[in-house]
Amino acid sequence: MSIFSRKNNAAAAEPVFDAGTTALSDISGDYTIDSSHTYIGFQARHAMVTTVRGAFKEFQGTATIDAANPSNSKTELTIAVDSVDTGSADRDGHLASEDFFDVANHPAITFASTKVESDGDDWAVTGDLTIKGVTKPVTVPFEFTGSAQDPFGNVRVGFEGELAVNRKDWGLSWNAALETGGVLVSEKIKLKFDVSAIKNA
Repeated sequence: MSIFSRKNNAAAAEPVFDAGTTALSDISGDYTIDSSHTYIGFQARHAMVTTVRGAFKEFQGTATIDAANPSNSKTELTIAVDSVDTGSADRDGHLASEDFFDVANHPAITFASTKVESDGDDWAVTGDLTIKGVTKPVTVPFEFTGSAQDPFGNVRVGFEGELAVNRKDWGLSWNAALETGGVLVSEKIKLKFDVSAIKNA
């Protein structure tokens, strides 16, 4: 399967949102991720029956886009782990503990790209993801969602991407067995990125 193949049969359905806009004929340039309009989140199965969602509220990142030569593109991201928010203070505290992220010793999650490819509006960003002191390569498929000039004079580009990872690969191995079989928290986690980046002046 192509690394650019993010679409499934649901993509043929009527779009949920209005169509994207085009403010740039060439999106090449240096960008800063707008944390107030960007979502970095995750989803996990809980007790084998439902999905729990969370997000990181504090992060910063930059990107260089070269549309003509995508291999020259790059991005870096740093996430403050203690900004995790799942809607439950007790759960957030458990995630910050040694059972999971061990925030006291590993306060940041980082990502640094090592390769960028594109095929039209589909992009694939490969890089080193470091969580809890463990670095593993991942490839995130992204879809370019458009460019716009906002009312404040900022030129923006948007990308959406997601991938599934096994949290145990980064030492996030805590779990509890269920009497009915299975475990309390899924090992497979879905990561989701809805990115709005502002072009640097």
